[in-house]
Amino acid sequence: MILFHGSTEIVEKPVFGYGRADNDYGIGFYCTEDRLLASEWACLSSRGGFVNTYEIDLNKLKVLDLSEMNVVSWIALLINNRSVRYSSPIEKKSADYLMTHFLPDTSSFDVICGYRADDSYFSYARAFLSNTISIQQLCEALRLGDLGKQICLKSKKSFSAIRFKSYEPVDGEVFYPKRVERDTKARRAYYKLLEKDIMDGVFVRDIVREEMKADDLRI
Repeated sequence: MILFHGSTEIVEKPVFGYGRADNDYGIGFYCTEDRLLASEWACLSSRGGFVNTYEIDLNKLKVLDLSEMNVVSWIALLINNRSVRYSSPIEKKSADYLMTHFLPDTSSFDVICGYRADDSYFSYARAFLSNTISIQQLCEALRLGDLGKQICLKSKKSFSAIRFKSYEPVDGEVFYPKRVERDTKARRAYYKLLEKDIMDGVFVRDIVREEMKADDLRI
């Protein structure tokens, strides 16, 4: 498999244990199969960056694919890793319940694959925690959204398995506007979702009140 990592630097040898602990899936090396998406990730500004290209055989690694789990487990993993400032005791209670009953155990996996929750899409998770949107609305947003998927290397074994192939400079004048455009599109979709007056569906208050677990067929 070919993977791409967008960065302001050339990264020939990813370092195990290096990085921010408050990323989506914790400390790890984050890549994507989409070269264009990596080009956007590389451009934090119009100054541009680099797309680093790697090769890896995932068949020899233990992979957790979050798309095969319910979306609440994905949210539980996000709020467990990210720094979240809760707006109310109810939101904090909901978050604690999800982390207790839905948080997947990732300790034995070499690689985690799943949606990338940039600031725009993390707003969806926050809206779910505050009972603003239902699971069904959240799934619709993720399905229709254009946030892309990421592959995160977590273990020493996965870092040993990845091989650097090449790098290419990324024109920030081209791809930084694309990054901004993707973010703007996500925010517009979010506000459009909030405008829908939908009372049906499963909300986080239902999950907590009825003590639902990860294997509940209603989720």
